[in-house]
Amino acid sequence: MRRPLPILSTALLAILMLVAACGTTTTPSPTTAPTSSLAAPDGSLAAPLAGQTDTEWGRIWDTVPADFPTYRGTTPSEGAANGPASATLAADGNVAEAAATWMGEQILLDGYAIENSSPMEDGSYVLEAERDGGCRVQVTVAPLGSLTTITVLYGASCPKP
Repeated sequence: MRRPLPILSTALLAILMLVAACGTTTTPSPTTAPTSSLAAPDGSLAAPLAGQTDTEWGRIWDTVPADFPTYRGTTPSEGAANGPASATLAADGNVAEAAATWMGEQILLDGYAIENSSPMEDGSYVLEAERDGGCRVQVTVAPLGSLTTITVLYGASCPKP
């Protein structure tokens, strides 16, 4: 028997679906993602600091802060990684919808504004959020058969973890 989602979860899911229906998806290119603090005086990207990696999404920290939201029942999973990430977690079962809703709620509670949320045709969800004048995160929740993966990109403009 499936439990009904709390009102906040239902509202968040409705917002996520509305944004997706409007066709508002943005995928920043590597040249638009870094902030001015990452650029060298000549406009090129400065070398990443220790503990940072450049990705297609932008420069990220290689870890997340200890207090970053972690969906219940997940464990670190390097095997589920699909490229560089600040965190890659896995949970048993297809819990993508519940995990995406929960992560969205937690991100909002942590003071982030969700800029983009895209439910995908394959059942995955992508949440992009920003707070504190440029601290950006991207959370991707994807069902992969008997597992659900959560991949976090924690932007280099965020405080060091």
